[in-house]
Amino acid sequence: MFYNYQLTRFNRCNQYFKMRNIFLVLFLFVSVAGFSQEAGIIFEHDSWNKVIQKAKAENKLIFMDAYTSWCGPCKAMQARVFPDKKLGTFFNDNFVNVKVDMESGEGPALGLKYPVRGYPTLFFIDPKSGKIVNQALGYKSPEQLLQIGEQTQSKKKGTI
Repeated sequence: MFYNYQLTRFNRCNQYFKMRNIFLVLFLFVSVAGFSQEAGIIFEHDSWNKVIQKAKAENKLIFMDAYTSWCGPCKAMQARVFPDKKLGTFFNDNFVNVKVDMESGEGPALGLKYPVRGYPTLFFIDPKSGKIVNQALGYKSPEQLLQIGEQTQSKKKGTI
């Protein structure tokens, strides 16, 4: 009898810990998913023509991150720079943001129109004329990219 009592008690404790772990994992998953949506630059996943149309409709410049899959500084910017909340707020409010792999999809054709000397190359493009308003080459910190974005936004008044 005593043995059955301890076994039942053990099973209840075991079930409690399993349920607690399930709730903990769900809570962490929901928390991480919520934070990832709030911060950072939001990039469009449409065709280049749709990005141009959206930028024209919203009267914004296009911010294009020209990257490749093998580029170390490109990966570092994706991990450390683009998720920055302050940078995301500014870029999402002022630009239509797009990432283009220059070795696949529409990338090679865009590379003919917007020459790339190295990776990453960050372009700010006027959607009406298709001309480059500003560009930066190489890894940039969140502070550096924000400064470049602010300078480009001040140039916008003369182009759009």
